Amino acid sequence: MYRDMESDVSMPSTSVALFAGIGGLELGLSDCGIETQLFCDIDPAARTVLSDHFPSANITSDVRELRELPETDLLTAGFPCQDLSQVGRRAGISGGKSSIVSTVFKLIRDASKKPDWVLIENVPFMLRLDQGAAMSYLVTELERLGYTWAYRVVDARAFGIPQRRRRVFLLASLVGDPRLILADQAEQRPEPAWDGETTGFYWTEGNRGLGWAPGAVPTLKGGSGLGIPSPPAVWVPGKTIGTPDIRDAERLQGFSEDWTRSVSGGRRGEGARWRLVGNAVCVPVARWIGGLLIGPEPHGLPEGLEMLSSAKWPTAAWGAGGRRFEVPCGEWPQSVATAPIAEFLRHPLKPLSHKATAGFYSRLSKSGLSRPAEFDEDLVLHIARMARESATVYCPS
Repeated sequence: MYRDMESDVSMPSTSVALFAGIGGLELGLSDCGIETQLFCDIDPAARTVLSDHFPSANITSDVRELRELPETDLLTAGFPCQDLSQVGRRAGISGGKSSIVSTVFKLIRDASKKPDWVLIENVPFMLRLDQGAAMSYLVTELERLGYTWAYRVVDARAFGIPQRRRRVFLLASLVGDPRLILADQAEQRPEPAWDGETTGFYWTEGNRGLGWAPGAVPTLKGGSGLGIPSPPAVWVPGKTIGTPDIRDAERLQGFSEDWTRSVSGGRRGEGARWRLVGNAVCVPVARWIGGLLIGPEPHGLPEGLEMLSSAKWPTAAWGAGGRRFEVPCGEWPQSVATAPIAEFLRHPLKPLSHKATAGFYSRLSKSGLSRPAEFDEDLVLHIARMARESATVYCPS
């Protein structure tokens, strides 16, 4: 650990990663000089990827089996979101998956030295689910441990990634001001209207939503509501409808191509790669946070307006000692030029199968969802084209 001479605030140089996944948070932090000493993830496939890319780090499995927390400047925890996701179980913070975050607070409580900083990541739907019970629990536990906290919903598109990916980043500190995560502010771009460009959507939906993302793809997911890996589809008007190559999906999360190659091999390996990539933290967002943590503390940090105890959780807020303040902070801390998804993809799309396209179109046709007429026309053409291809019989010579 070192001290910034201007602000005399301790800046983190080491970290411990709980629920590390394939290291998206840690890769971004390492680019800023924050070295991860210990990775913990229960998924053996994730640990295989971590071993490939962080060979000098200690890698362990179940967070519940950690006897003690190593001394560290920063603790990160992207805990399971299945119970907090809009398309998941919606069991809430007490659900069987997401409730494991309580282990994080126990480890901090029992540590010989509490980490100076804590960074927690999860889905923004938790701000609405059960009247925001998850966020209430998280900040209450942090305050009991003596931390000041601030959180913000951040969209990965702000960092030049053509993926509409919104996540909550909750930063807490014993030594500095976590409101630094609220300091950067770029003008938020409005959701674009479709004007004929390549567009991403969820082929697994069609009843209540489309995930419609002109010039981008909707959020990469670890799996469908049934836990099945489900990459989004991409519609190239007048040409094709398909799903991205896993290597492009890795790039859409800020990783290099083949970051998860070590778990490839057959359909099972391909599914595991999609699950790992979909669950990862977008690297450029982590890099931005790392830069805030190691840089001098900015001046003029936002105060916000004090929230009533009954107030709904906003997009951004901070608090300490039971007091909470809403900050009018957008989801775009930066505004990096973004290549449209048609230019971003390097590998051919895998045509969406006849069964998948027909099932999606059947659901869509019964819904009242708004979409351009050209989309329906191309769906019908794609269904017919895939039917012809699947019916082709190749006779032996």
